[in-house]
Amino acid sequence: MNSLDKIKGHLAVIVANIFFGLNVPLTKELMTCWLTPTEYIITRVGLATAMFWLVGLFRPKESVTRNDILLLSVGGLFGVVGAQYLVAVSLDYTSPLYFSLMSAMSPMIVMWLALFFLHEPISSQKIIGVVIGIAGAGVLLLNADTGGRNLMGVFIAFASVTSYAIYLIIIRSVATKYSPLTQIKWTYLSASIALVPIAIVGLPEQSEIFRVATWVQYCEMGFIVIFATVTAFMLIPFGLKYLRPTSVSVYINLQPVVAASVAIILGQDNFSWEKPAAGLLVILGAYIVTTSRGKEIASKSATNISNY
Repeated sequence: MNSLDKIKGHLAVIVANIFFGLNVPLTKELMTCWLTPTEYIITRVGLATAMFWLVGLFRPKESVTRNDILLLSVGGLFGVVGAQYLVAVSLDYTSPLYFSLMSAMSPMIVMWLALFFLHEPISSQKIIGVVIGIAGAGVLLLNADTGGRNLMGVFIAFASVTSYAIYLIIIRSVATKYSPLTQIKWTYLSASIALVPIAIVGLPEQSEIFRVATWVQYCEMGFIVIFATVTAFMLIPFGLKYLRPTSVSVYINLQPVVAASVAIILGQDNFSWEKPAAGLLVILGAYIVTTSRGKEIASKSATNISNY
């Protein structure tokens, strides 16, 4: 692997996380003015799945083994159904800024998962980073609105981030085998199938999803589907071809910066002393974790994840 490949991997993941960061305040807007979390996830995943398979008709077809289809399907349950649905539920309780600060914990979660399933070593420097990150999360939790909604939203955000971290680990073993499009087609197809019973049970007869929205809301949903879903979820597997999961996860630190800035512009949140303090601690901890020197894990070694 040459340096140009690594640069392409880094750029792909940076752009993906900028899109993910923009997704947070836009999702908050849609649920405030239009959709419920269930309606949101069904709309987003359904449209994205159709787009992935439509694009696939014009690309060379790849043969995927049954074991890898199963692995990608499990990844879809965690990275799409679990993570994205919990994003929507979390934002129904709390602000984009609170959610984004919790999302910055992802590198620390990925670190522990990579230790157990990819055998990436944990150094003393990484442990220090984890402690600092936990301190930042503690500052956030201790100062959250204990009236209920913010605190509940923070815990749901943590569950979402954990689900996404599991997704990163799971698809690492197939990232070098297939193109990003092939991976994501099967990931989203499994997610769509899993959402069918949820749609049957969860959508009311007079669902707001069928109500005519404003052109701004249609544009927001269009951006979420095309850029924060289709484009971003193709860029992540591409980046994982050249980077370790812990290296990929460091760029999640872009999300709170992008999301908080846009949320403040849209009037969804405002700063208080504990929010930047918590953010600095969490991002510093994540930076320490992901810049710690460790033994590079060969791609073939990552196949141990298939035992997950």
